[in-house]
Amino acid sequence: MKSTNKCLIESNAIVEALGQGKQSILIRNFNNSLQEFLLYPSIDYLDDDNYLDSFQDKYHSFVKENSNPEEDDNAYEVRYFATVEEEIEKPASAIADLADYHMLTTPQVQSYLSTATACVWLLRVYKLKEPVMTKRTNGMVYANTDEAISIEDMEPVLSDAEFEKIKKALI
Repeated sequence: MKSTNKCLIESNAIVEALGQGKQSILIRNFNNSLQEFLLYPSIDYLDDDNYLDSFQDKYHSFVKENSNPEEDDNAYEVRYFATVEEEIEKPASAIADLADYHMLTTPQVQSYLSTATACVWLLRVYKLKEPVMTKRTNGMVYANTDEAISIEDMEPVLSDAEFEKIKKALI
C-alpha cells in the first residue's frame, strides 16, 4: 500500500479551498522542501480577531463555513493530498496578479512576504479515498501524522484540462 505521513499544516479554510478546487496555489517566502504531502488542517488562526478580513470579500461565506475542521480529541480529519507541480518565482510586487488563484487579500499576502521574490507553489490536489482522523507531530509548516495514510485510489480535485489551463496561465 502506498502511503505517507508527511503533511503540510495550513488553515482549514485554505485546505478546503484547495480540496474543492477554489484555490490552486500557495504563496510563500521559501521554496518547498517536500514534493508531496497531506494537507493537515489547522485552527491556530481562529484566535485572530481579523482572520476573516485576510480573505477576499467574495470568499467570506466560504471561509465562515469551512474554518473549523472535523476534530475529535485533538485529532483532525485529513481529506486531501497534494503534489507540488511547479514552483514559480514572482516579484512580490506582482502578487496582486495572482488573486484569481487564491482566496487571501493582496495586502494579507504582502504582509507575510519578507523577500522581494515570492515562491508560488502550484498544487495538484487529490481527494483521499477515505478521510482519516489523525494527530500530528509538532511543526510550524510541515509535520508528520501519527499514522501512515493511504494515498492509493485518489481522485484529482480538478480535471486534467482544468489543471492544465491554470498551469498555462501561471507559467
